[in-house]
Amino acid sequence: MKRRVAIKEKSMNTAQALKTPEMARLRRRQMLRHFIQSIVIHAILFSVAIIFLIPFLWVIITSLKPETQVFTDPLIWIPKPIMWSNYIEALTTPAFRFTLLLRNTLYYVITTTIGTLISSTIVAYALARLRFPGRNALFMITLATMMMPGIVTLIPTYVLFKTLGWVGTYAPLIVPTFFGASFNIFLLRQFMMTIPWDLTDAAYVDGANDFVILWKVVVPLITPALLVIAVFNIMYIWNDFFGPLIYLKGQDQYPLVMGLYAFRTRTSVKWSLMMAASLATCFPLIILFFIAQRYFIEGITLTGLKGV
Repeated sequence: MKRRVAIKEKSMNTAQALKTPEMARLRRRQMLRHFIQSIVIHAILFSVAIIFLIPFLWVIITSLKPETQVFTDPLIWIPKPIMWSNYIEALTTPAFRFTLLLRNTLYYVITTTIGTLISSTIVAYALARLRFPGRNALFMITLATMMMPGIVTLIPTYVLFKTLGWVGTYAPLIVPTFFGASFNIFLLRQFMMTIPWDLTDAAYVDGANDFVILWKVVVPLITPALLVIAVFNIMYIWNDFFGPLIYLKGQDQYPLVMGLYAFRTRTSVKWSLMMAASLATCFPLIILFFIAQRYFIEGITLTGLKGV
């Protein structure tokens, strides 16, 4: 009882001390200091954001300029006149066959995304939920491949695909995605490690095999991670330039990124039309990001980081 009274008296004395003019001035100083720190931090972040946005702003402004105003000195930030017709002209240029390029891009994106999701999910399930000798060693080897630059295996891979007769087709770009990707396997494996074993054990007791458990138990629980991988893959494949440049030989096979070559001739580049076509090409990705932003953040947040 005495202890409670002492604690109560101490809290009352503390409350009274907080009401003194000195404590009030101290609180005001702390609030002012926090306010100034917040202003400085936001000013720095805003300045850095502006620096990173300048190239994108240049693309937008250039897409609205007449061709004669693209490289003027000093730089013209407000086009006169504003050429909205550049977008129509870019998308209707005969050499830039937008419909064909879009169809090729969608085919490339959809097939590789399906292959990536299927293969990475199966491999990650085996490494996370199945018990067999050497499982952790295989996982470490999978992680080790992430440290190998793709340029190291470029020539051997090209020779292999050329021997198979795949150069000039989409096979070298699509078939490898059906064998998994190390980062995607790692992401899904760590996510699956957070699933309670009781769920899969109960499914085993009910007579389900591993494929049924994977499809009906595990996949619904890892949907956020699958969406993250899908978004990553779509953004990468949509902007992929190097792969199609090496393996595709005809303009009828080109995706949108390769189709931008249509605005480049031997002597000049139609920069305003190229920038307009580039923005039109990026527009679906911007829409995708805003639609999938919630799932993207959820997948990054919920992904477990259990040890091997």
